[in-house]
Amino acid sequence: MHDGPLVNRTVVITGAARGLGAALARDLAHRGARLALLGHEKEALEEVARSLPVPALAQEVDVTDGAGLRRAAERVRAVLGPASVVVANAGIAEGGPFAVTDPGRWRRVIDVNLTGSALTVRTFLPDLRETAGYYLQVASLASCVAAPMMSAYCASKAGVEAFAHALRAEEAHHGVAVGIAYMNWVDTDMIRAADRYRTMRELRGHMPLPARHVDAAERVTARLARAVEERRTAVYVPAWLRLAQMSRAALPALVLRTSRRHLTSLEAAGVPLESTGLLGGGGRADEAATEANAGRWARG
Repeated sequence: MHDGPLVNRTVVITGAARGLGAALARDLAHRGARLALLGHEKEALEEVARSLPVPALAQEVDVTDGAGLRRAAERVRAVLGPASVVVANAGIAEGGPFAVTDPGRWRRVIDVNLTGSALTVRTFLPDLRETAGYYLQVASLASCVAAPMMSAYCASKAGVEAFAHALRAEEAHHGVAVGIAYMNWVDTDMIRAADRYRTMRELRGHMPLPARHVDAAERVTARLARAVEERRTAVYVPAWLRLAQMSRAALPALVLRTSRRHLTSLEAAGVPLESTGLLGGGGRADEAATEANAGRWARG
């Protein structure tokens, strides 16, 4: 642990039970932050909290449940103090052609990734104004260029980017900084689950060489943690994603040519273009929680 701007500051991370969120919590803990871990999977959240060398609080909550988020925020304030940093990391994904994806799951991806991010920062915005804090929106390469077979995910990540830009302009005069994290493929349970489907695996395999590479979560979170410390407006992991940002007007045509060729080949080879369902352990946890709490999502 070292002396720095995050020492004894309260950091809220959504989607912190596994993957990128849990890895980021560990990195920020070693920078002296107090951690509030929000998400599904109570036992996993508590295990992450126990592993940290700093005060940490695990709160099971669905990011689309406004009332639940408000209760979690009250608990965070009581135990750790007002949030100085909020990281909207919670996210789910479903692969497959739009035409065959389940409409309910498609909408759920939008609700968790986009609406959940907005509800999270709405809940903690009074804290961020009080502390002149920092909000980090986890986005994606998909915010810059949409890929086939991931329509809901791409739509949600384009949405969170636009939302973060708007929020930054609104909150700057209150002293609140807003950053956007652009990432490519990260070695998480979600990506490993997608690779079990031949269509998803081969589409990634036919991307240009830098774009098909999968980065270790710890490498990504080291960059994100530095971005939090420095209150950066944008962070790109890997760094070449900045070029994708600058070239985004030309990318849709490239994606169209590539996907038309490879999807045609896959169909000709008899490879089923099927829905994957919600991917990975996080997707399964979200589906289980949604079923267990059917009818509650509209409240709050």
